[in-house]
Amino acid sequence: MTRVAFLGLGAIGAPMARHLAGPDAALTVWNRTRSKANAFAELNAAQVADTPADAVKHADVVITCFPVSRDVESLLDGADGMLATMRAGSALVDCTSGDPATSKRIAARLAEHDIGFLDAPVSGGVAGAVSGTLTVMVGGDAALLERVRPVLEKFGKKIVHCGAIGSGDALKAVNNALLAMHIWGTAEGLLALEKMGVRSEAALDVINTSSGRSNASMNLFPERVLNRSFPRTFRLALLDKDAGIAADLARELDMPSELLQLTSQLFKKAHATLGEEVDHMEAVKYIEQISGAVVGQPAIHTGEKE
Repeated sequence: MTRVAFLGLGAIGAPMARHLAGPDAALTVWNRTRSKANAFAELNAAQVADTPADAVKHADVVITCFPVSRDVESLLDGADGMLATMRAGSALVDCTSGDPATSKRIAARLAEHDIGFLDAPVSGGVAGAVSGTLTVMVGGDAALLERVRPVLEKFGKKIVHCGAIGSGDALKAVNNALLAMHIWGTAEGLLALEKMGVRSEAALDVINTSSGRSNASMNLFPERVLNRSFPRTFRLALLDKDAGIAADLARELDMPSELLQLTSQLFKKAHATLGEEVDHMEAVKYIEQISGAVVGQPAIHTGEKE
């Protein structure tokens, strides 16, 4: 039986961890807010640890899932830190949507103790975590991935080895930067059409059977923007962070990346204006504010300045 420790029971982490719990499993959980860990254990077969060190001391595989890589790095040191008790030969699989540089530092620290490391961010959102159908992007040693694959398959439907340590983080950041581009571009296009008197419903009906379609136009705008529901599934702050990682990566690699840089700048503005708790699709509200139009509500352009 593989003994697993899961640290970070947030919106994505908690449903991921549920797939690892069960009468035939050996799961220990830890969360910065202890009440969340206790609530999880009341509903699932899991032990609750007092500290990160307690959580990982018997684990064969440790999984972390936090907002940023710095959160994981901060759990390594001290008497209550993971390095105080993690066993040689065990593995840390970090499912945080992290940054490559910090993942490389964590991997180097763990390697000094003969502990393996994989950066393994996930895609699929809360719904994918609940259904166990996440896509897992893995950076690190391929042999180590095969060793922990049975654990990852509990919550991941598609598991892709991307390359060396940091490559999973890089791919997740670029993927989310593309999501950000699609949201922003679709919003700008629809708002321009609204000012021309073209209803967004009609515009999306055409776009979604044409070359301009994307997941944003096909799913996110019809299901979350047109009905003004904006459910909170993934924070704008985190999409801003991921777009920033992608932009930073391109700069570090000395790659031409004007669109990545612009996307990062735009989402930083939306994040700063709308705050920490809003959903990523609420970036549309910021674009509406600066454009003087609303998706789904035509405002005929008269030719005069508004």
